[in-house]
Amino acid sequence: MNSGSHWHRWEPHIHAPGTLLNNQFKGENAWEDYLTALESSDPPIRALAVTDYYLTGTYEHVVAEKQAGRLSAIDLIFPNIELRLGVGTTKGRWVNIHLLICPDDADHVTKAHRFLKTLTFRAHEEMFSCTLDDLKSLGKAANPKIVDDGAALRHGAEQFKVGFEQLREEYDKSAWAQSNILIAIAGGENDGTSGVREGADATLRKEMEKLRT
Repeated sequence: MNSGSHWHRWEPHIHAPGTLLNNQFKGENAWEDYLTALESSDPPIRALAVTDYYLTGTYEHVVAEKQAGRLSAIDLIFPNIELRLGVGTTKGRWVNIHLLICPDDADHVTKAHRFLKTLTFRAHEEMFSCTLDDLKSLGKAANPKIVDDGAALRHGAEQFKVGFEQLREEYDKSAWAQSNILIAIAGGENDGTSGVREGADATLRKEMEKLRT
């Protein structure tokens, strides 16, 4: 019997506890609060993108929780790696771009890391790659007073900016990326292309919006 259309709830942009930036779940019970919020959502979430800046650690944690029996109603979990482009908005922020990664490949996390490593940021007379260790190193180079690795990682993530041209070039060079990564770019005024309003940036704005896949 034909029952018509079935609508399922997708949440493509939820940061988990410990995310480098925009962490909205804190305290001793942060992970339990996060998982419970997802499990008790109404309508139920069927597909979830675990979002973090530059890294996949929180995504891997959520997958482990799923394998341990949590989030039973969620059929699909995939990484959403958020990047900040080196393009400012009129609101004084940076344009954010998202890499939505297909989890079908059992080796998708390793391959995502390999792709991210090709993205670099030059500062303090050094070249830093988009990796866990290099983000820590960047944070300490930007502020030598930082000795804690966690604080250095967060500070490095705040400093690291991805070049739009480099991202487009590396994506075009990678058959795996083209087959497994969807690119989404924020469209709002605060951290999206609507905030890139200068007349001299009109072409750049159009080119960024064309990169969406």
